Amino acid sequence: MHLLLAPMEGLLDDVLRAVITPCGGYDYAVTEFARVSGTLLPERFFRRIAPELSSGSRTAGGTPVRVQLLGSDPACMADNAAQLAGLAPSGIDLNFGCPAPTVNRHRGGAVLLDEPELMHAITRAVRRVMPAEIPLTAKMRLGVRDAGRAVECARALADGGAAALVVHARTKDDGYRPPAHWPWVGRIAEAVRLPVVANGEVWNGEDWRRCRAESGVADIMLGRGAVADPFLARRLRGGQLEAPEPAARESEWLELRAMLGDFRERVLRKVVPRHAPGRIKQWLNLLRRNFPQAERLYQQIRGLSAMPEIDRVFAAAGIRVVPTSAGLAPVPGRAA
Repeated sequence: MHLLLAPMEGLLDDVLRAVITPCGGYDYAVTEFARVSGTLLPERFFRRIAPELSSGSRTAGGTPVRVQLLGSDPACMADNAAQLAGLAPSGIDLNFGCPAPTVNRHRGGAVLLDEPELMHAITRAVRRVMPAEIPLTAKMRLGVRDAGRAVECARALADGGAAALVVHARTKDDGYRPPAHWPWVGRIAEAVRLPVVANGEVWNGEDWRRCRAESGVADIMLGRGAVADPFLARRLRGGQLEAPEPAARESEWLELRAMLGDFRERVLRKVVPRHAPGRIKQWLNLLRRNFPQAERLYQQIRGLSAMPEIDRVFAAAGIRVVPTSAGLAPVPGRAA
């Protein structure tokens, strides 16, 4: 079984990757996409979305990080892939799954699922310029409006040189609305001769069990499920599919308190203080699905807008708060 950590624009970035991956369980993580639109992106851009490139393309917890590219021009995608390959990423991933209207209007992401020939051309052009030792993977959805061309798209990516596919089991028009159509992942896996990874609506061990039963695929990529339960991958890796007992959840919360303190520090290194409360609330909002302690904490800070106020709540909850006067060093590749 392979477990991958998904990219999530504006949420699962380098900060949260650094905090979550030390929990263990992940084979690799994927960055938020680098949008390629007619220009050669400078090396500093890639280092900004993937500071891990300065640390052997690994997170603080040692998890390999692959960098994701999004675009529709094969030649320009190839030029940027060659530039990126010079920074020695652990892999390069192609995005054919983003459903965001702003991305799709500029002919990027999931909208390309109506053009499997172009998907093939992009994949082939990128693979040609990459060193053989760097793997190329791709992420796709089932289609734009329906899954009628899903298998055709998967074969286009496989024939273009992708070494593995992640299939988000919804269409572009589905967005993130449940359910995920896991049987389609199985149909795709039967049609291509390369590993296929399931993605979408796996929040717990029971979801993974049903996903595997319906798709026949054991490998999964976790996104919101990983953010809402940072210990999910570790439990799956250990074969623990049942929901944790209350005592185990309490033990996990003690570990999570330390992670929240680490997250706070890293957020303050990356963004100006006025933007930090939003990032903290964003994570707590998902954590409260599984942790009643996070629910209480979220309710206490949801109306607060200043970090000193949030810090007082954190300190009272036993979360380590490093004073900003301690002079936190910026994360490599990021502005303070």
